[in-house]
Amino acid sequence: MPEATVTAFEYEDEVGDRITVRSDEELKAMLSYYLNTVNEQRMNGLLPDPLQIFPRAGKTPGIRNIHGLKVNTRPNPESDSTHAVSDSIANNSLKKSSAELKKILTNGQQINAQDIHYQELLGHGNGGTVYKAYHVLGNRVLAVKVIPLDITVELQKQIMSELEILYKCDSPYIITFFSAFFVENRISICTEFMDGGSLDVYKTIPELVLGRIAVAVVKGLTYLWSLKILHRDVKPSNMLVNTRGQVKLCDFGVSTQLVNSIAKTYVGTNAYMAPERISGEQYGIHADVWSVGISFMELALGMFPYPQIQKNQGSLIPLQLLQCIVDEDPPVLPVGEFSEMFVHFITLCKLVSARLSTYRDHMLQLIWINQIIVEESKVSVYIMGLKCIYSCVRMHCGCSSYWF
Repeated sequence: MPEATVTAFEYEDEVGDRITVRSDEELKAMLSYYLNTVNEQRMNGLLPDPLQIFPRAGKTPGIRNIHGLKVNTRPNPESDSTHAVSDSIANNSLKKSSAELKKILTNGQQINAQDIHYQELLGHGNGGTVYKAYHVLGNRVLAVKVIPLDITVELQKQIMSELEILYKCDSPYIITFFSAFFVENRISICTEFMDGGSLDVYKTIPELVLGRIAVAVVKGLTYLWSLKILHRDVKPSNMLVNTRGQVKLCDFGVSTQLVNSIAKTYVGTNAYMAPERISGEQYGIHADVWSVGISFMELALGMFPYPQIQKNQGSLIPLQLLQCIVDEDPPVLPVGEFSEMFVHFITLCKLVSARLSTYRDHMLQLIWINQIIVEESKVSVYIMGLKCIYSCVRMHCGCSSYWF
């Protein structure tokens, strides 16, 4: 192995993420994490796995564990009682250090990151990975979105400060925010888990059910606007449902620094953006309204309304491909397939006159919205029925689908 000064190395945590170790405190945190893992495995009657590390020579990130190096921290059977006492004291000290390092910054509530057990990978999007997780102390299931960000500690603090407003959001149409925390260069955002998943997996949705969903989406947006918050990322994958028939919005851009940091890391543009946003012009509530129209067209048609744009679960798309949204006329619904009220709703969402600041109030006064009388129980039956179908398909074809 070539001679080199090692300034850092990485190890894998329980979900396969790599954690960088550069200091004594981070080394203590790594050992504490591993000792806790070993104890948990022993309690479950399992043979502890060795801790695998990935050395990096100097500051070059490209060198990984090409030699398969492992750190075996299993106890030596020949160890005497003196070592056992010493290890016990060190272990308690390391646990405290790890807890301080991974403390979740919540609204007056301290939760340790090791109390979150990741259960299932739900999907990818918006620059991050979403997991289903269980919070031990809170005794509840969470959705945890993990986003890698190469930013300074000061920017991390600013993002955490901006996210504090999420604690104030109190609406049945907005996903409940529990906490957020940074570990290394990754932010984890913990929110309510919706067992029905996101609407982008449901393809074509009947207009009657779609109407009830629209009521929730419009009320959720109206609530955000009342707090002077633009969603900035309205699309089917950010509309979540559960088997109780509830519909809630998620992933709204409350933190400008977080939005900007993700944008710098993941180059591209969202296919649901209004033309003025794609062109880099100033925008406001009307941009969210445009995205509502495009989203509900997709949910009604079962396909993205701009056929020339090939998208994959709302992923970021190069600007050149989206120029058609700026240059061409907005898409229209097929004649005779939908009610006049629904067509009117979609048309108003795409009008340039929607720039009026009072438009948010008019949305709730639309005839189509007011005529919707579908109960949440009807949406619940629809969601549970589709979940059953998707589960059967998944069992027979072996495929995996987001949230199912």
